[in-house]
Amino acid sequence: MRAATTPITMDAAAKKHCENKDMSIDGNEQFQLESEPVLLPGLPNHLARLCLADLPPSLLYRVCISWRRFIYSPNFPPFYSLYALLAPTAPAPNCECQLHSATFSCFDPIAWKWRSLPSPPPPPLCMLSRHPSYISRILPIQSITASGHLLLIAANTHNFLPALTCPLVFDPPSSKWIFGPPFASPRRWCVTGSIDSSVYVASGTGAQYHRDVAISLERWDMSKKEADWIWETRAEFKDAKFSREPIEAIGYRGKLCMVNIKGKALKEGAVYNIVMNQWEQMPRGMLGGWTGPATIDDEVMYVVDQETGSLSKYNPDNDCWEQFVGPSNHLKGAEHISAGRGKVCAVSADGGKIFVVDIAATTRPPNFWILEPPQGMEVIAVHILPRMSLPEHWSIL
Repeated sequence: MRAATTPITMDAAAKKHCENKDMSIDGNEQFQLESEPVLLPGLPNHLARLCLADLPPSLLYRVCISWRRFIYSPNFPPFYSLYALLAPTAPAPNCECQLHSATFSCFDPIAWKWRSLPSPPPPPLCMLSRHPSYISRILPIQSITASGHLLLIAANTHNFLPALTCPLVFDPPSSKWIFGPPFASPRRWCVTGSIDSSVYVASGTGAQYHRDVAISLERWDMSKKEADWIWETRAEFKDAKFSREPIEAIGYRGKLCMVNIKGKALKEGAVYNIVMNQWEQMPRGMLGGWTGPATIDDEVMYVVDQETGSLSKYNPDNDCWEQFVGPSNHLKGAEHISAGRGKVCAVSADGGKIFVVDIAATTRPPNFWILEPPQGMEVIAVHILPRMSLPEHWSIL
């Protein structure tokens, strides 16, 4: 049966199925039956969902509208999507504080389209990636993932103040934003990272520079009940050298690993031991080969060399980086990378493209895909998370 004719057939069957239902049930149940599309004629929907749940979402998407809605509902196992933090390429020069100047969108690999995330709860955000007075200077907006959630941690306002007094958390299954616990010290230009269900924020600066903030480390355990969410003080860092750059700490084998400068410039590394609650020296080989943005997938740490565009993975037994993908023009100058589900996604130097590398493939060189952001936007960061559920009134076409 051709996909173009399937929706007509299914809709007709669904209408007949509802009309033949026993009219003795109460009005609320009758309304629900008539308003909910039948997924498989002859089967109650709860059984039809079990039959369809094991099929590929790309196949279900092509059949009919009711099946399309089903794969975006909480009843269908979520497939993974690419979430991107975006900023306008040409901000209004006369606007001191653009509301929602940076936004999130989700790229749906099944529908092959971008979808904007719902707006965060009020008050409106002011978080600039570029300031009208310093158009060439890129201001950091720091986001991470933890426990299957997308977290917005730190950003700058037009007055160069911390934009967030608490984390903003997006939950894909519910498609809703919630507030995390208030920061003890709102900050920017800081260290952000996560391991399992714990979120870590370290160093940085607040409205003004304070050394006690610049050497501090705090943890938030997301596995606790929301009413018990707090930031806990952890072991202080030895100095304030990690308060000058936006730094993503990589959660690797029970430790947070970070460097204070990207690229091949002289840098310092630091490792925080989660179990021991203490800071350690970074292994010499790990530090020497950390030549660009890094990420982790399935307990393997990857790094992109910003000069050559090569992708390497870390060998902890020999304390060395092993080249995984040879030098590539696609990955040269990459500003941010993220990994998950056998893919590495890299943001190009100008934020105009996202390069997707299939690291799970056995063939070499691996396949590359190029994904462009929505028109008029540039990419700041990317994350791989389960797709968000779509409300009934959202367009799925």
